[in-house]
Amino acid sequence: MKLLKYLLVGFFFGIVLTKAEAVSWYRIYEMFHFQSFHMFGIIGVAIFTGVIGIQIIKRKNLKDIDGNPIYIQDKEKGNARYWIGGTLFGLGWALVGACPGPIFILLGAGFMSVGLILIGAIFGTFLYGVFKDKLPH
Repeated sequence: MKLLKYLLVGFFFGIVLTKAEAVSWYRIYEMFHFQSFHMFGIIGVAIFTGVIGIQIIKRKNLKDIDGNPIYIQDKEKGNARYWIGGTLFGLGWALVGACPGPIFILLGAGFMSVGLILIGAIFGTFLYGVFKDKLPH
């Protein structure tokens, strides 16, 4: 029964992102060419919502669905890992026109060519697992 709740939230989230055109390759193209505020606005609202949500969780000591306290670790010190990771993520996003979340939404919408992007994302995750001990953490 728990899985059904997550599935319904996923479907709802997919519909919202589709209707907001956040999964549109053209919107992502506009964003990377600084031609439209649309995607920057969506990302800004997401950051604002996340910051408020995290503050509420921390200040109210909220618990997860199983009743366990939610603990959010502080970020580790260091810049290189965030710059390198962010650059790779941004380049991948710009090259394929989709970040990891919308890949599944686009597949569900019938864009089967996105399956190649999913395979690339899985392969990239595999490579990270192979090389993570040699990367700057």
